[in-house]
Amino acid sequence: MKAVFLPGNKRVEIRAVEVPTPGPGEVLVQVKASCICRSDLSLYYGNAVVGGDAAGKCITGHEPSGTIASTGAGVKRFKSGDRVAVYLAVGCGVCSACRMGNFFLCSDWRCLGFTADGGNAEYLVVPERNCLRIPDSISYVAAAISTDAFGTLYSACKKLQVNGVVAIGVWGLGPMGSSGVLAAKALGARVVALDPIAERREFARALGADLTLDPTAPDAQQKIIAFAGPLGLDAAIDCSGHPAGQNMALDSTRRLGRVAFIGESRETAIHPSDQLIRKQLTLIGSWYFNIAEYEEIVDVLVRKQIDLERLATHRFSIDEAETAFRLFDERKTEKAVFVF
Repeated sequence: MKAVFLPGNKRVEIRAVEVPTPGPGEVLVQVKASCICRSDLSLYYGNAVVGGDAAGKCITGHEPSGTIASTGAGVKRFKSGDRVAVYLAVGCGVCSACRMGNFFLCSDWRCLGFTADGGNAEYLVVPERNCLRIPDSISYVAAAISTDAFGTLYSACKKLQVNGVVAIGVWGLGPMGSSGVLAAKALGARVVALDPIAERREFARALGADLTLDPTAPDAQQKIIAFAGPLGLDAAIDCSGHPAGQNMALDSTRRLGRVAFIGESRETAIHPSDQLIRKQLTLIGSWYFNIAEYEEIVDVLVRKQIDLERLATHRFSIDEAETAFRLFDERKTEKAVFVF
């Protein structure tokens, strides 16, 4: 089968590898869709944000969906033909984090596409417990987007107690931020979406954002206050990973408000006394979702008729991998998806 590897230094290699065989408790997934994520660019450049030196030696892709082709011994809950998305974190399965459904907090966890073979290939083997059942009404492309992109932002919104009386700001309107707009609106919030790129703001408006702003505009802060009220936003999410966005999110949130940092960022400077302590503000890091949340995520997608395929601006075949990563790196695509 064909599979995509990212050895670093902007190299993309399509290699012929053997179709894997599922072992006990594992399933073989015939991949139908697999998304490119901004974190994949750390592999593209050779500076992985997950896995450190162990990363970059396996098949890439941590947002796949597909059909179960075969099952290993002991698999009981899934069978050939079942439609699934795949949870990216492979944990030990028995530690306290795994038993709570937070596989990505397992001390021995592996990440699809970084330290375990991922979904940018024709087939993928994963443990049965990593399979997320999807209904027929959700396409494979939407299912792939429903995990790391929409699932992460939906989980963050739940942690921030987003509901129908909340005014929330979303900084950074790439695929994650766009998913944040959809998730927050699904939960009933009023949303201001911020990005310096006009096309992204227009897209967020089409997704339902109540107000879109250029965060670099001199009157952006005043417009946030006019939107949210004199005390500021109830909650904020930064998907930009940029210090300016992170600080603006903190500054724009009211006393006793809640902020989540989601955009990858190795280092930033904030002002704890003014932005956190005296405001009694809650700041959390939020990455991915508890596997038990997925049933609710799918239910919301179906009931609210949320069309995640709108986020997939470009689709590629596996043979176009070099072009796909180059265009994604150059920000000439938003959510890019390999389709099989």
